Amino acid sequence: MDPRGYISLDVSSSSYQDSPVRSNNIWRKWNKLSRLQKSTLYLLVTIIVFIFIFTHQQEKRGHHITETHGKKLADQYHEAGGGGHQWPPKFKENMQDEPAVVDKTSLAKDNEKQNAAEEDGDNVSGDGGAGDEDDFVDNGGDSNQAKEEDVEIFKVKADSLIKFKGPQNERQRAVVSAFKHAWQGYRKYAWGKDHLKPISKTHQTWFDLGLTLIDSLDTMLVMGLKEEFKEARDWVNENLHFTTSKDVNLFETTIRVLGGLLSAHHLTGDTLFLQKATELGDRMMGAFDSVSGIPFSDVNLLSRSGHAPKWSPDSSTSEVTTIQLEFRDLSRLTGNSKYEKAVSRVSELVHNLDKDTGLVPIFINANTGKFRSHSTITMGARGDSYYEYLLKQWIQTGKTIDYLEKDYKLAMTGVMTKLAKRTVPNNLLFIGEILAGGKEFKPKMDELACFLPGTMALGYRNGMPESHLDFAQELAYTCYLTFARQQTFLAPEISYFNTATGSTKDFYCKPNDAHYLLRPETIESLWYLYYITGNTTYQDWGWQIFQGIEKYTRVGGGYTTISNVRNPIDTRPKDMMESFFLGETLKYFYLLFADSDNHEIDIDSWLFNTEAHLMPVYEN
Repeated sequence: MDPRGYISLDVSSSSYQDSPVRSNNIWRKWNKLSRLQKSTLYLLVTIIVFIFIFTHQQEKRGHHITETHGKKLADQYHEAGGGGHQWPPKFKENMQDEPAVVDKTSLAKDNEKQNAAEEDGDNVSGDGGAGDEDDFVDNGGDSNQAKEEDVEIFKVKADSLIKFKGPQNERQRAVVSAFKHAWQGYRKYAWGKDHLKPISKTHQTWFDLGLTLIDSLDTMLVMGLKEEFKEARDWVNENLHFTTSKDVNLFETTIRVLGGLLSAHHLTGDTLFLQKATELGDRMMGAFDSVSGIPFSDVNLLSRSGHAPKWSPDSSTSEVTTIQLEFRDLSRLTGNSKYEKAVSRVSELVHNLDKDTGLVPIFINANTGKFRSHSTITMGARGDSYYEYLLKQWIQTGKTIDYLEKDYKLAMTGVMTKLAKRTVPNNLLFIGEILAGGKEFKPKMDELACFLPGTMALGYRNGMPESHLDFAQELAYTCYLTFARQQTFLAPEISYFNTATGSTKDFYCKPNDAHYLLRPETIESLWYLYYITGNTTYQDWGWQIFQGIEKYTRVGGGYTTISNVRNPIDTRPKDMMESFFLGETLKYFYLLFADSDNHEIDIDSWLFNTEAHLMPVYEN
């Protein structure tokens, strides 16, 4: 007892929660619960345990799938020529620097001799004869020589080289005369340069690759201009080099220069053009040195390094998906699969991305391999030729790549259900754009979008539904009217369409969009439709447009783009003749004006790339 009269108690240090009394109280409360209350608690505990176990198993499974998928992708990359690199792939080491070796493959009955690379490295003889089998040289050694088991013989549908007869009627002769006038201006004031400035009678340099000359090679062959072609061929032999330290656009260089060289080779058998094409192809492979395999938009031909454009981290969707015809053709001519593997991988990557009923945004990032979210969907600039090359790749490969056909069919469904609208008051069919990630429709159509009737007509020719041809013919009429309803009979770069009730005018153009750049798209579509349907109305429409070009764009030094199609007395010439005017526009005019029984190009055996350069259809 405490001396002060208090009684002292010794309390245990154990906590209240651990005491037997606390345990007994919990047990006593549990026993007081009803059977229903106990069952409910049992059920809750069971659910919690199940959720815990399920979540744990899913995490383990997800980790396993990630590892397996990564290994699968790495294996696919390895099979595609990626060496021993880990996923994600980098193409530089395997594809950028290696020269190709030309394999002897069957091109055609009259051109079966494809030019094998000589091991001793002799230079090209320079005479350029079609039968000079030993002219082509692999200057880079044999380190990249394709293994024999990797070389496949690809047979083409064309039976022989095309024998062009030259102009057969007055309209064709008028087009040839226009070409000669333009060519004379280029030859006199801009020889070997990229573009002619026909008013100031000087030149413009873009890539310093002789774009107009290269773009014109096969046009001269089609028109039978042998002397002009020979002089241009000599320039290619003596002056076309790819060693300038200058960034070039991968897409533009591919469709214009690589495509032009390949086409010239196909039409002549001249090994010089294949040699130049192979060197250019090798130098552009650095553009594929990205994390995803989606190529950068720009490449330096001297350093062979690719990079994103200065204005954006993204590449244009149409640009990265409109190089496949050319690189695949180069692989099949040389027997080296590296070019085709690189571009086929791009197509496969884009195929696996999410789309809106087959429609794609216009920007894609080379590093992530993903579309830029909320970017525009359009048949115009930066979107157009993606759809064109879905169909043409499928045709080029003998209709053997199923996903290309499926993607094209789905995309055309998207065009007809999501982009196609009709005007007020005359119910004209047009194609608009989808903005802001699909939240806004804009009734705006580029002249560039007028390629689509031709593509859909070609699709119909190759087994697509008849509704595609009907759609193509209606849309082509609208494209024609964008020319016909201007006082100059020339179309603006962009037209806007009225769909609101009470409108009195189907479409109009804004002052800043009223320029005409000598574009070929509408003429291209008229040619396809004339070829496939035999309807000479398309020829007459084309002739009217040709007269507009002759009247308002022809100047002393050649032909010029103009700033204002709305006013024939104030066209405001821009002093520029784009290379595609000679490579595409005049070529399609010439073909359009052929007599119905004199189509010299069999479109079941030959394809035009997006710059109107000819390439054969392969059977596999």
